[in-house]
Order: sequence, then structure tokens, then C-alpha cells
Amino acid sequence: MTLAANIPHMASPFVGGAPDQMFTPALPAVRASLRVEATKVWGWRRENGRVGVRNHVVILPLDDLSNSACEAVANNVKGTLALPHAYGRLQFGEDLDLYFRTLIGTGSNPNVAAVVVIGIEEGWTSRIVEGIAKTGKPVVGFGIEGHGDIATVARASYQAKKFVQWASELPREECPITDLWISTKCGESDTTTGLSSCPTVGNMYDKLIPRGIYGVFGETSEITGGEHLCKARAASTEIGEKFYRTWKAYQDDVIEAHKTDDLSDSQPTKGNIAGGLTTIEEKALGNLEKIGRKCRYIDVLEPAEAPARGPGLYYMDTSSAAAECVTLMAAAGYVIHTFPTGQGNVIGNPIIPVIKISGNPKTIRTMGEHIDVDVSGVLRREMTLDQAGDALIDMIVRTGNGRLTAAEALGHREFVITKLYRSA
Repeated sequence: MTLAANIPHMASPFVGGAPDQMFTPALPAVRASLRVEATKVWGWRRENGRVGVRNHVVILPLDDLSNSACEAVANNVKGTLALPHAYGRLQFGEDLDLYFRTLIGTGSNPNVAAVVVIGIEEGWTSRIVEGIAKTGKPVVGFGIEGHGDIATVARASYQAKKFVQWASELPREECPITDLWISTKCGESDTTTGLSSCPTVGNMYDKLIPRGIYGVFGETSEITGGEHLCKARAASTEIGEKFYRTWKAYQDDVIEAHKTDDLSDSQPTKGNIAGGLTTIEEKALGNLEKIGRKCRYIDVLEPAEAPARGPGLYYMDTSSAAAECVTLMAAAGYVIHTFPTGQGNVIGNPIIPVIKISGNPKTIRTMGEHIDVDVSGVLRREMTLDQAGDALIDMIVRTGNGRLTAAEALGHREFVITKLYRSA
């Protein structure tokens, strides 16, 4: 079984001569001053008009049974990216809906040029293919039943190789920064995040949201204790009530229904407590610094749901676990993620670059290889929050133009699907 949609005409291979001599390219100089000069990025304009800043060819398993075949294809065809995961069998109801929304959204992300889907059977495989095909991008699906792994891997590898060659010739084009969708989530928070790295993201949003970007924040459990403040930041009373219902449902149906004592075994984490955050309320206040001083969110999204009300800041109902949250936001279509950290978090994502921001001098010293934007000068009063926000915007532009983030350079590709309840 082969399921295909929007497969492009494959151009003849380019033949050219080798350069006469080798050279070592110079690295870009570190910016001496923090200012926002570049308001354009060189990205890939996709078939549906969205702009991506990466150009992945993804080998997407429908289910856990198909991971091995997908990884074999990625091993055969260099330049492809397999996304193994743990679920996909006997899910049902709301859990199944979220599962499909996550997989279809992942393949539909503008950072993805083309997709090969492999599943154990053709029914659900075709559902993923058809969902991704709505974006207009090339996508093809293969079912394992009736063929076996070896034949399926061979057929999928031939198609993946064609996709990679086609994608490698797609040109970048100059795009306004307002075409970017930028998400945020913090991790391993401490006292420095609420004072420096989280408000740095808030300053960025205060500057870029009015210019027309899409933004999103979430982490439902980590707003506990600050839910009244978050509710008040909605663009309307109706949206504020929608947020509160979302937060209250999680509080009542998940935390209160299943807790053994309180959130102390999980929220705050042991790392949060070591960093000086002794209560979830303290953590919530720092978390909310990420939405700035002026922004108001315009809608509340389900996990992995794409925004539909136009440019602006959105709230998404997500887990507070880093890999789950970033996976959900990438599935909703966001192409760059900003990640404040205090104690140091190493999270990455396979399809979207994760920009780490830290203001903790110890973390910069001991885990500096994971940090993209150092805002520790805020705590030393050598940098204002306005300058820190400009530094983050500058890094967003550089990342959009191709700079690898620390997580990308170190190979962090955490892809974790949110599961709501037990499978049947």
C-alpha cells in the first residue's frame, strides 16, 4: 500500500565542479551592542503561505510498531529525520483526537518540507497523510501489513531520497519577522528566571506581538497560584473565563482527583526548590513574566491546536513537562521556541529550534554550552530588560537565518507525545 499526495516533480540533479581550494568560513562576530536592526529572516515559504526556518524531511511513524522501519529509512537516506515515539495503538476518544492532532500538526509544521509516513496498517496511516496534505506539502504513506519491514523500508527509502534531493534545492526567501510564530516555555526555573530570563521573553513579546507575530504560552499546572492574574490578562472577559475553566478543569479533574498529598512531589521540582522557589505560587509568578507587561492573549487553545484568530498571543493548555510542551506547540505550527532556564535545562526538539535564555551566572559558567542568550547582566545591573529583549530578538533573527541553537548543535531532539489516559 502506498498513499501519496502533493509529490513534486523531481528536478534533474545539478552537476557542478568541485571548488579549487578548501577554506574555513569565518564565524559571525558576537554582537558588541544589543540592538534590533534586522527585521527580516531568510526562510522557506511553504505551499500554504507559512514561513519555516528549517527544511526537514521527516520520516513519521504512525505508531510505536513502525518506529524501527522509520529509523531504518532515516539510516538509509541521509538528511532525513525519524521521529520515534511510544504510542498509537488502541487509543480512543479525546486521547486519540489529541494523538492525531499532534502527529498531523508535526508533519504540517512549516519547518518540515516533506513527510514520509509509515504505519502498521493503512487506515490510520492514510488519515495522517490526508491531514498533512491539506497544507499542500509533499507527503506519502506506506503500510507495513502485507509487505513486511524490509519491503516497506525499501519503498519508503526510495521516496525519502527523492524528497531530500527536492528539498535541498528549495530556495530561501526574505520574509518579514512578523511571519514567524514564536512559542515559549520555561524549565528548571529558579529565582533568576523570574528576575531575568522570563521577563526577557516578555519584553520580546511586548515588542513583536504588536508587529504581528503569533506567540503562545502554556504550562497549566505552573500557573497555579497566579491563575487570577492570568485570567485578568485575557483580551476579553469571555476569553478570561475560558482560560479559567481550562485551568480549573485540570485542577479539579487531574490534580485534586489523583494527588496523594499536593503537588510537592512534582511542582515545584527538586531543581526549582534548590534554586529558591519554595512554592508553586512563587513559580507561577515567575512563569507569567514571559507574557510581558502589555500583551493580552486573544484565545485559549487545546493541546496541539493551531491558532485561528489571527496574529497575537495565545494560551495553550499544556503539560509543564518541557519535551511534552514544546512538542505540542510545534504541532500547533510554531517554528521557533524561546526557553528561559535558571538551573539549566538541556531540552531540544527535532523540528523547531529551541533558544535557551539564562540569567543565572552559575549556569552560564557550568552549563554554558546549552545557553544561547546570556542575560546574567540583568542581575548585575549591567543590562536592562529592554536590552535583554533586544538581544533575544537578535538571536531569533539569527536562528531564523540558519544559526544552529545550542540544543541543535548538541543533538537534543526530544519528541514526547502527551497522553491523556490509558489505552484500551
